[in-house]
Amino acid sequence: MRKESLKFLESLVTAPSPSGYEQPAQRVFRDYVSPFCDDITTDVMGNVYGRIAGRGNDLPRVMIVGHVDEIGLQVKYIDDKGFLYFAAVGGVDAHLTAGKRVNVHTVDGVLPGVVGKKPIHLMDAKDRETVVKLEAQYIDIGAKDKKEAQKLVRVGDAVTFESSFTRLHGDRVASRGFDDKAGVFVVAEVLRLVKSAGKKLAVDLYGVSSVQEEIGLRGGTTSSYTVNPDIGICVEVDFATDQPDVDRKHNGEVALGKGPILTRGANINPQLFDLLSSAAEKAKIAIQHTANPRATGTDANVMQISRAGVATALVKIPLRYMHTPVETLSLSDLERSAALIVAALGTIKSRDEFIPR
Repeated sequence: MRKESLKFLESLVTAPSPSGYEQPAQRVFRDYVSPFCDDITTDVMGNVYGRIAGRGNDLPRVMIVGHVDEIGLQVKYIDDKGFLYFAAVGGVDAHLTAGKRVNVHTVDGVLPGVVGKKPIHLMDAKDRETVVKLEAQYIDIGAKDKKEAQKLVRVGDAVTFESSFTRLHGDRVASRGFDDKAGVFVVAEVLRLVKSAGKKLAVDLYGVSSVQEEIGLRGGTTSSYTVNPDIGICVEVDFATDQPDVDRKHNGEVALGKGPILTRGANINPQLFDLLSSAAEKAKIAIQHTANPRATGTDANVMQISRAGVATALVKIPLRYMHTPVETLSLSDLERSAALIVAALGTIKSRDEFIPR
C-alpha cells in the first residue's frame, strides 16, 4: 500500500468517532478526499459527501458509502467517589470492557481512564464465571470525588477504547474501528483512483462517509435521500471465518487476504452483482462470496429502499474480531476492494441497465 494511503488509514482509525460523535474522523476524511473531488459538503447529520462529476448530462448517479461511526461508550452518571458509569454506543461486548484502558473525550480534550474490576481473589467462585453487566461497570479517571470528576467530565461525554494501530505480520493490521472505517477508507481510495485516472466517467460519482450506522443506519438513510442515487454500492466489513472459533456454516468460507466479498440476496440488485463479478474477472481481482436472504443490516439496506428504490450492491472486507479493540484485516483486501469498484464504475453506461428483466 502506498505510504500516503496507509497514513490516512491510520489517522482515520485513530480519530474518535462513536455514533453521534463522528466529526474528528470526518475531518480526517474531508482533508484527505478534498483534492480529489469537485466539491465536498457536510449535512446537518454529519454525513460527508465527495462528488466527482462525470462526462455528459443527465448521467446516472452512483453513490458509494461506508460508515465512519464506531462502537463506544457514553458517560451516564458520576458517583460520589468520582467513578463514571456508562452505557454502550452500539454493540459493545460486556465480556471485553472490564480492565480496558479508555479515553474520555471531554470539552478540554482526551482524559485517560480505566474500566475497573473486582480482583479475582475477592470474587466468589460463581461470580468468576459471570459477566458483569455494562451498567454495573465503571471508569476510574483518578478523581478523588464527584466534585473533582465533574470539573473534568460531563454526563454525555463520549468514550473510546484505547487501541493503537498495530502492524502484524505481513500485510495484516489491527485496530479498533475498522468497522467500518475500512469501508470509508475504500470510498476515499475510489475517489482518489478515479481522479488520478484523469478520465471522466459516464456517471456522477458520490463518495459518502455516513454517520450513526451502529445505532440504526441513520446516516445511510438520510444520505441516500440526499444523493438520490440510481446505483449504490455499500462498502462494509464482514465476518472472516478463518479464525479458530467461528463456524463456517454461519457465513461461508471467508478468509483474510483472499479479496473482497460480494454478497448475494434480496438486498442486492442482480444486474449490479453481475457487473461487479464481471469487472473482477476482467481485472483479475480475486473475490469471495456470501449469501444473505434478508435485509443485510448495513447502509445498503436503507439505500435500496430510499425514495423510488436504488440498484444496490455490497462490497465487503473480511474482518476478524469484529466489535473488539483489535479488529484485524488484510491491507491487500482494502486495495482490491477499491480497485474492484473503480473497474466496475468504468463499465456503467445507463441507469436502465439495472432494471430487472
